[in-house]
Amino acid sequence: MPNERISMRKIKEVLRLYLENGQQGRAVARSLAISPSTVTEYLRRFRTSGLSWPLPEDLDDEALELLFFPPPTLPPPVNRDEPDWNEVQRELKRKDVTLQLLWEEYKVNTPDGLQYSRFCELYRRWAKKIDVTMRQHHKAGDKMFVDYAGRTMPVTDPSTGEVRQAQIFVAVLGASNYTYAEATWSQDVADWVGAHVRALEFFGGSTAQIIPDNLKSGVTRPCRYEPDLQPTYFEMARHYGTAILPARVRKPRDKAKAEVGVQVVQRWITASLRNRTFFCLPELNAAIRALLERLNDKRFKKIDGTRRGLYLALDKPALKVLPPTRFEIEDWRRAKVYIDYHIEVAHHYYSVPYRLVGETVEARLTSSTVEILHKGKRIASHIRSRERYKHTTLPEHMPPHHQFGVTWTPARIANWAGKNGPHVAGLAMAIMQGRDHPEQGFRACMGLMRLDKIYGAARLDAACQRALNFGVRSYKGVLNILVKGLDTQATLPITPAAPTPDHENVRGAAYYHEETLHVESSDDRQTAGPEVERHGPGPDGANGEPGDERADVRGALGLVG
Repeated sequence: MPNERISMRKIKEVLRLYLENGQQGRAVARSLAISPSTVTEYLRRFRTSGLSWPLPEDLDDEALELLFFPPPTLPPPVNRDEPDWNEVQRELKRKDVTLQLLWEEYKVNTPDGLQYSRFCELYRRWAKKIDVTMRQHHKAGDKMFVDYAGRTMPVTDPSTGEVRQAQIFVAVLGASNYTYAEATWSQDVADWVGAHVRALEFFGGSTAQIIPDNLKSGVTRPCRYEPDLQPTYFEMARHYGTAILPARVRKPRDKAKAEVGVQVVQRWITASLRNRTFFCLPELNAAIRALLERLNDKRFKKIDGTRRGLYLALDKPALKVLPPTRFEIEDWRRAKVYIDYHIEVAHHYYSVPYRLVGETVEARLTSSTVEILHKGKRIASHIRSRERYKHTTLPEHMPPHHQFGVTWTPARIANWAGKNGPHVAGLAMAIMQGRDHPEQGFRACMGLMRLDKIYGAARLDAACQRALNFGVRSYKGVLNILVKGLDTQATLPITPAAPTPDHENVRGAAYYHEETLHVESSDDRQTAGPEVERHGPGPDGANGEPGDERADVRGALGLVG
């Protein structure tokens, strides 16, 4: 399940930051927005599990969860009595009285009462203690603060004159205030993550932590204690060996460096460009980069030096080395495995092992590959295809005939379809026979049989008969016949044309056939491109889509004869 997978992912991140990056427990807790006691508990469970770091490659999330969280054998904990928080508040006002002391006194009278961490949490929730402003001191190479500026920059389309507003991304290093800025068209995931990648390359390394605001492209569910990160943003952080620590909601002091950095960029860069007209995004970014160099070389007013000088002395030596490969932006999808052991991702069908029929899997898409995971374990990998509604099938995913024969077979599909009429069964079998693998036609057959719930078995059988007569081998072709009511009309015979006289000025049918093919080929590329791309070539399209046999389809729709 998704929540379990995300939980296991967070546990793995705790182990990575603690065991691989060498961060202390409290630093790990802050970077992942969880309590230090939770980090301690995860590490304790790791030690008692008998595992070693790095984790075995064949250990999936389900097995890891069983090792970390075995089924409970003890009865559920009983409700514990809470102290009188008013009395606790009064006692705290006395000199040298601490929560630790009050908790110990409370435990003497209530041995089965709250533990110390829970005691403190409930008290602070009750007291609503006022935050005290604290000046933050950032270590070199520790944090990068990121945010979008509130103001945008106009970019004019030179051909239409349309003005489009570009967003300004800002990143600031904590110790030196070394600043990066660029313009993007939007604040969506691709632009947000891509701007991070370019910022890290500008700085020449990655920081231990990245401090963003709770932008939807980075944080899908804001939470003070355990925010949910957008999967692509999370994977980007893992790629560069850093941790994401989102600022608390409505707590601007958590990202004060970003707030000041945005203000500086707006005053010294965007304001300086207010009277210029830009006609493309690269032109705007070139102007921003030139002013950015001047900003980082500008001397501070209250201290000696510049942003670049502090960067070279403090941040740059402490930054982590960037990985040899640049992070490739990913897209995550969830899909259910259909009875033909394929999933639909971005309008294409990819195979998975047939044993997972009915399961829900995750697909990780890049520009070149599609990786399919089940419970955090990779089960298939395909080269990404841009063909719409086509199949990519690996032979090893196909079931052996003697195993698959007891579940879904072409004969069983045809027999089931035959309950609605012999022509329904005939068309279902024709659809499956027209595919490279009969299983690839199961979806279209299932859709075909569901039409009887809307139009009835009699009309469906008549529509399938008309489709068979005219060579239509698709679900959508039958649906069109039913929608237009053509199943109730008699199929008129096509009267053969009179023979063409033999004359030197008469070109004959062959000539016009070649001309028609030439024109249709040209039209397909210019005007019917989306339709051809959507349905695909051949007598029937994938997933029951109509094919390119235009004369047969027109005949089935009553346009011939």
